[in-house]
Order: sequence, then structure tokens, then C-alpha cells
Amino acid sequence: MQSSEFTQSIRKHDSPLTAYAYSLTRDYNNAHDLLQETYYRAIANQEKFSDGTNLKAWLLTIMRNIFINDYRRRAKHATVLDKTDNLYLINSSQEFVSNEAEDTFVMQDLQAAIKTLSPEYRVPFLKHFQGYKYQEIAEELRLPLGTVKSRIFFARKQLKDYLESIGFER
Repeated sequence: MQSSEFTQSIRKHDSPLTAYAYSLTRDYNNAHDLLQETYYRAIANQEKFSDGTNLKAWLLTIMRNIFINDYRRRAKHATVLDKTDNLYLINSSQEFVSNEAEDTFVMQDLQAAIKTLSPEYRVPFLKHFQGYKYQEIAEELRLPLGTVKSRIFFARKQLKDYLESIGFER
């Protein structure tokens, strides 16, 4: 089989190869890289392919082997070899404590902003924030669905404007 014919034959299996690559990697970019590497290896090893063999199965096998080898390589690099006395690296804690003071100030700013809302906007907004659906809020407050949606929208807008006015950045 000529090189150009072989390349055309490979390209006929583009769709199932792409789907298989995505099923292995679960990431579009990684799937595309895996597909390109498969094409490269198939063309580089064209002489190992015998006519009459199932080309699609051969390509899928190449792809699976590339994926497995890359996975093993990444797992090996993630392994920590600890040659210190008393296995210091393994026994030392990798934990760290985060500073929650900033989060506390942010919550105080958000609560102050919510208190500035009038009750007609605050109540639907808080219900929505608590996880209620628009329809549930409308039924509980005996308001039309469109009114509930617009009040929540305007509450968000007022909160955003208020937070920007006090210099809140996130």
C-alpha cells in the first residue's frame, strides 16, 4: 500500500478514533493530542501493518497503548521517593491552614449589601439563593412567575451596584 493510500485509509477512521480518544481522556485537547500521536505512530510504523488486517482495530490498539503508557509515565512521575532519614517527606504533613479572615470580611460585605435591599427584592432573592426554584418562590409568595424572575434580577443588579460603590473586588 502506498503512503498516500495508507494516509487516506487512516483518515477514514477519524470519527471512531476521535470518539475513542475522548472516552479515554475525557478532555477535548488531550483527545486531540492522543489522536495526533496515534496518526504519527501509525504512519511511522506503516511497514508493520499487513494488508488484509483490520486497520481500525490496529489504530485503536495503537491509541490504547499510547494512552496506557502515558498514564503509567505520569503515575511514575507523581511517585515520591523518600531517601531521607526517618522518611521525613512521607511522614511530614502536606496540610496547610488557610486564612479565613478575608472570607469573613467578604461575607460581612455581602450580608450588609443584602440588608440594603427592600423586602420586595430581598425575600425572593434569598429564597432563590437558598435553592428554591422560581416556580416555588412564585407559589409561596403568591406572585406571577415573571415578577419573581424580575425581582431576583433587579436584586442582583442592586447588589452588584452596591458592592461596586463600596469598592468590593473579587
